[in-house]
Amino acid sequence: MRSVKLGQQGLSVPAVGLGCMGMSEFYGDTDEASSLAVLDRALELGCNFWDTADMYGPFTNEELLGKALKGRREQVVLATKFGIERQADASWRGINGRPDYVKAACDASLKRLGTDHIDLYYQHRVDPDVPIEDTVGAMAELVEAGKVRYLGLSEATPDIIERAHGVHPISALQTEYSLWSREVEAEILPTVRRLGIGFVAYSPLGRGFLTGRIASRDDLDEGDWRLDNPRFTDEALAANARIVDRVKTVANARGVTPAQIALAWVISRGEDIAAIPGTKRIAYLEQNIAAEALDLGDLVAELADELDQVDVVGTRY
Repeated sequence: MRSVKLGQQGLSVPAVGLGCMGMSEFYGDTDEASSLAVLDRALELGCNFWDTADMYGPFTNEELLGKALKGRREQVVLATKFGIERQADASWRGINGRPDYVKAACDASLKRLGTDHIDLYYQHRVDPDVPIEDTVGAMAELVEAGKVRYLGLSEATPDIIERAHGVHPISALQTEYSLWSREVEAEILPTVRRLGIGFVAYSPLGRGFLTGRIASRDDLDEGDWRLDNPRFTDEALAANARIVDRVKTVANARGVTPAQIALAWVISRGEDIAAIPGTKRIAYLEQNIAAEALDLGDLVAELADELDQVDVVGTRY
């Protein structure tokens, strides 16, 4: 599997990692035994870049990974996040980037994960009420203490990225990127590349839409958060069908799945880009990992140019 170097500090990850959020929340029913089996299989296939956050569950996703990590912690590049504060009853408290909270959140994550260090620690969302210099300064102290190895940001603006990087080297920026979410191409990707920061694409399959398996809201389970997402209204699904239809056509011509085309497209956009598709099923995990070997050739530019002409209906959130 191809490796991607995130940043200039030596962090190397596979081009296709694993977003673990859906194993605990947001995407319908979950099953711990099945999730642990997926994580086992991921390691067997070399997919050892695992992404979680303290707010997934809340808290239970980190606990799940803690179980999976027992006896093999050093085999995994472990990424988690802080900053979206929730309570155990799943209520939301808002964004928190205060230095004292950064340190407390890290200690809590370490305990749930059953480890003494986090490989990549992200600020999940930027706190508008706390200077980024203060938040990253606290994160840098975690690096000095040996609790964290590399720092990351998620969904940050170019100005915030630059200011954060001036406090302590940022190894990775994580932001949504897919064939129907390409906003990062205008300013974000040029910024991180100028600064030597790696890019981690979340939702590279368009929250599942680009797989071709979501034709209507009836295809989503009760409790699936996408039922409240602007891109998954009846009107948006119908309008955006043109996007997935084109991906399906390309996939059929290549004898692969639409998901593999969508994922291969994202990671082909640069040697500094890794993707973390999420799944709860071994079969889809195996398909996602196989996408890394696809050579799209001229289709990379062709798909981008064609879909540039299609207006995506619905905002990301």
